[in-house]
Amino acid sequence: MDSLYKPEGVEERWQRTWEEEGHYNADPDPTRESFAIAHPPPNVTGDLHLGHALQLSLADTIVRTRRMQGYNVLFQPGYDHAGIATQNAVEKHLAAQGKTRQDLGREAFVDLVWEWLREYGGKIMLQFRRIGASLDYRRERFTMDEAYVRAVMRFFVHLYRKGWIYQANRIINWCPFHETALSDLEVAHEDVDDVLTYVRYPFADGDGHITIATVRPATILADVAVAVHPDDDRYRDVVGREVVVPYVERRVPLIADERVERDFGTGALKVTPGHDPLDYEIGRDHGLPEVTVIGPDGRMNEHAGDLAGLTQEEADERILAWLKEHGQLEKRESYRHSIALCDRCKTRIEPRISLQWWCAMEELKKPALEALRTGCVRYHPESQHRFAVASLEEAPDWNISRQIWWGHQLPLWECPDGHFTVEETEPDACSECGSRELTRSTDVLDTWFSSALWPFATLGWPDDTEDLRTFYPGDLNTTARDIIRLWENRMIFSGLELMGDVPFRDVVIHSLIHAPAGGRMSKSLGTGMNPLAAIETYGADATRYGLMKMASSQDVRFSEGAIEEGRKLANKLWNVARLILQTSEGAEPAAQPRMLEERWILARLSQAQRELERLLGEFDFSHVAGELYHLTFDDFCDWYAEAIKPRLYEGDADARTTALAALERLLKLLHPVMPHVTEEIWSQLPARGTRLIVAPWPEAGDETDAGALEPVQEAARVFRRSGVLPTKLEGEERRIFDAVVKPERQKSNGNVEAEQARLRKEIERGEKMLANERFVASAPPEVVEAERQKLERYRRELDAISD
Repeated sequence: MDSLYKPEGVEERWQRTWEEEGHYNADPDPTRESFAIAHPPPNVTGDLHLGHALQLSLADTIVRTRRMQGYNVLFQPGYDHAGIATQNAVEKHLAAQGKTRQDLGREAFVDLVWEWLREYGGKIMLQFRRIGASLDYRRERFTMDEAYVRAVMRFFVHLYRKGWIYQANRIINWCPFHETALSDLEVAHEDVDDVLTYVRYPFADGDGHITIATVRPATILADVAVAVHPDDDRYRDVVGREVVVPYVERRVPLIADERVERDFGTGALKVTPGHDPLDYEIGRDHGLPEVTVIGPDGRMNEHAGDLAGLTQEEADERILAWLKEHGQLEKRESYRHSIALCDRCKTRIEPRISLQWWCAMEELKKPALEALRTGCVRYHPESQHRFAVASLEEAPDWNISRQIWWGHQLPLWECPDGHFTVEETEPDACSECGSRELTRSTDVLDTWFSSALWPFATLGWPDDTEDLRTFYPGDLNTTARDIIRLWENRMIFSGLELMGDVPFRDVVIHSLIHAPAGGRMSKSLGTGMNPLAAIETYGADATRYGLMKMASSQDVRFSEGAIEEGRKLANKLWNVARLILQTSEGAEPAAQPRMLEERWILARLSQAQRELERLLGEFDFSHVAGELYHLTFDDFCDWYAEAIKPRLYEGDADARTTALAALERLLKLLHPVMPHVTEEIWSQLPARGTRLIVAPWPEAGDETDAGALEPVQEAARVFRRSGVLPTKLEGEERRIFDAVVKPERQKSNGNVEAEQARLRKEIERGEKMLANERFVASAPPEVVEAERQKLERYRRELDAISD
């Protein structure tokens, strides 16, 4: 073995070897129990980011553990076509050439997208390999594959024929640049400095006025009412009167509604159902008309009268001039608030009433809610399970249509008489009147509509395939909380509707990793972190370990130190393996524990294995990393290896064979988290019949002796702290203490009396604290238990240095 472990080269070599030798492959096998994860498909145009790296590190740890435990493991890879993200990327490509998609036309543009994807798309799978993700890359799927498209069409037709898909005018998020409806996930929010304009609306009877405040004067043209809170004493006497909308001079009612914020502006709200979600709800409840004065391109439309064709900013100026001229501009003041932007092009979102296709959720979500409430599917941590249930309970009907050009075109044809025909493939004639003059809808489906089928469409549905029978339902999904509503819950209700079973049993919602200084990571602000750069610097194993160490149920700040700790752990493991292999030439692994340190390390390995299995079962990845670090760095390297080093150099046969067996066990426990360095060391061990990636997971043995070194370790703590030598260690315990601690390097013994006094003081403090009934009753149980353990340790340490 080389004197230093260098991950570069080693990791990529093993990634190639594992894949080429078929160790990632999953094929139907009735003799083995299956375990399946359909990994969340990244955008086909995407790059590996920190969320992917964390997600893969966690999922791959589970996958590699299950593979070693003998399961037939499917870790399904693939891409999402990412409708608006991909279209936006290609439109930027066109813009650099001075062109737009309209210049090409729809058919040519879609052809260009395919051409662009062949050249630039799909590179993220190479990056997945770099972090050691053991996906079955042979099975790579794409949501625009011909077979997958057929599944999407089947789903739409199925829902339509059940009466759950319908068309309706409702308010939606609208991007004026892409001219399409957007989902909530495709909308970003940003704080901006704006101007709040106070405008007087005269009462229609000529007796006074009411003042409203708005940041969007251009939308005054679409006002259909003014609303106040019913409990607002300022306006109690004016409810029911009419006011005149400025500029358009339209008479509208003054109504009362509890949704009005009394502390915003003057407490009087201009109601514009066509351009504000809250106003839309108020308008529908009060039966108000819905006027739209802003068009799909964000400019004033034909209903804006003489302002038609202007930008909103130009319309603002014209309206403000009118207000000044008519004495209805009361004041203007600075105002900071949050606005919605298209996440892709950063255009300001326009709330807009639009004719869209919707999926009714009332019946569709019922079985999924039952599955969540009964624990058939569980989100982890529990707080996210509660959120998943609540969000599904409150789920409104789903806007499934988009007005972009890239994606799954709705399988819906219309005849001149306005009849709709819905089929998986193009029909010959209208299903209602027989007309052969049919026009297909130009809308495409929301990307999440097709993603909802991912766990089973990737296995061949709607056909009844052997893959589907073997690997559905799956077992686990890992993701971030922001797509619980958009993807996770939708996979659950889609699986139940189409397959009759849930797609997985557990959903791990991992933490979001923020910038080191706090706040979300951002490339534009220079606070982003490229995981590939970390892999280049520290290696994939160290990066996986560090991300796992950071993972928790709470959002955390990125810590390069955690990845550095992973690098040090890999180096420490390499060095101890090198020691054992160099001193054990000719020996083969066999546990023959003759001495105390050997019985102890084998028991500790068994104890740690049971703890790791418990933590993995609870998806407590951060503590998995901590347990492995303590087992490897502290127990195996600093205690066991130091204790047996003299015996290894002396040629003790039992020490050598047992050390190889213990190292073999340690490598198996470490492999799921740090696969590359462990496989490299494993390949150096004698008598290797298989790769570590598919080596059997060990059976945890007797852990009776897991505490056998406690007296020695306590004596070491005392000595390192005070220089006081133990007086009660004899035989094997004293031999191990001398081998590990090397007290002879200290010239004189420490101050025994001073250390005894310190320990007595700590014992007195601990006894008083635990005698305090209020503390014991009110403090968290883990805090009380920690104090009890400290007290017992101080007592043992005092006993160890007392005559």
